[in-house]
This record gives sequence, C-alpha cells and structure tokens, in this order.
Amino acid sequence: MRIDKFLCETLGVTRKQAGRVLKSESVTIDGEIVKSGAIKVGKTADVQFEGRSLTLSGPRYFMMHKPAGVVCSHEDAFNPTIFVLLDEVNAEKLHIAGRLDADTTGLLLLTDDGQWSHRITSPKHQCTKTYRVWLADPISADTASQFEQGVMLRSEQQATLPAKLEQVGEYEALLTIQEGKYHQVKRMFAAVGNKVDALHRESVGALELDDTLEPGEYRPLTE
Repeated sequence: MRIDKFLCETLGVTRKQAGRVLKSESVTIDGEIVKSGAIKVGKTADVQFEGRSLTLSGPRYFMMHKPAGVVCSHEDAFNPTIFVLLDEVNAEKLHIAGRLDADTTGLLLLTDDGQWSHRITSPKHQCTKTYRVWLADPISADTASQFEQGVMLRSEQQATLPAKLEQVGEYEALLTIQEGKYHQVKRMFAAVGNKVDALHRESVGALELDDTLEPGEYRPLTE
C-alpha cells in the first residue's frame, strides 16, 4: 500500500492532508523519514507518525473508568467530554456503547464496531448492567420485590424488565438491569420513593471494570 493511502486510513485524513503530513517530515518507515506519498509500505514495516506507531487494524474496543464531571459525547459547550481522556488516533471515530450521566462513574465501553455496541445497548439482547447505588434514604424492604416485578417509570407506557437488587447496606445496593432507558436507575428508585445520591457502573455483561484503572484511565479490551 502507498504511504499516503496508509496515512489516510490510519490518521483519517484526506490524500491532500496526507501529503502535508509527509512534507512535515513527521512520518518514518523503519526509522527513515519519508516525504513521498508513492513510497510503498510493506506488511512488516514499522510506520510511525510523530514517534507513535501506526497500524492498520480491525475494530477497536476500550474499557474506561469514567470519572464524575465528564459527559459522554464528542462535543459539549460547557463540560469536558470523555474523548479528551483518549490518546488514540482517530478517536473521533469511536462511539460509546451505553452512555453514563455526567455524575455517574464506572465502566464505560468505547468502540468503532457498531454491531458489537448494538448487542450491548439494544433492549432485545437484554445485556445486563450492574450498578452500585448509594441512596438518600434507607432502602425499603419491598424494593427488591418491586424491581423484580418491574416498575412503571414516569412518561413510559411499559414497566421495566425484571431487575435484581442486592442490598449491601442500609443506603447501598447493587442493581442489575437488562435495559438502558434514559436515567433508568435514578428513575427506578424515584418510582419507589427514594433518591440516588451516587451511581457507579461495575459491569456490562461479563465485562467487569478493571480495578487497576484509576478514574479517567482506560485500556484496550483483551480477547
């Protein structure tokens, strides 16, 4: 593959922009600066841009420990977004598989694989999500049974799917749901007369948040 096409695919730039990148002498192949777009890139070549290796790869999957105070969008006029935490080529091509509110922390998944994220977020696939919840008031004795039966949320026409509540303390619980409605966990507790003070997502399906990741850190998912 020509180096200019290689740069287009790995950096997400136009052919004209790739030419400018090459002229800036910031691209090397096997340690040698290249400036001509016609140079061919071998399958085993080490191509670097500004000292960072570039590779043609398949879909990307990342796990992030989302901190509080950042929003799950590419752009926001008032708040920092989770994408400012990513040091990845073509980060703008990634999307979030299951957004979290600005004040919610925990496991966030990012990918450029639309089918994979659809399996996580589509209600018909019923991919479970587990949250650690801290409440303003003591948890009522009948909350678990109400959630197991499903509760009606304001502005909804159907009750929530059965959810599992595991009480950890008087004001703390683990809640596992199969859906991802707007503000669902907060609305579920509001429906039974309680208020969520803090919310942290611990797992999505079989994926658990890596406990070595500090808030704001991320890593690629392993196979």
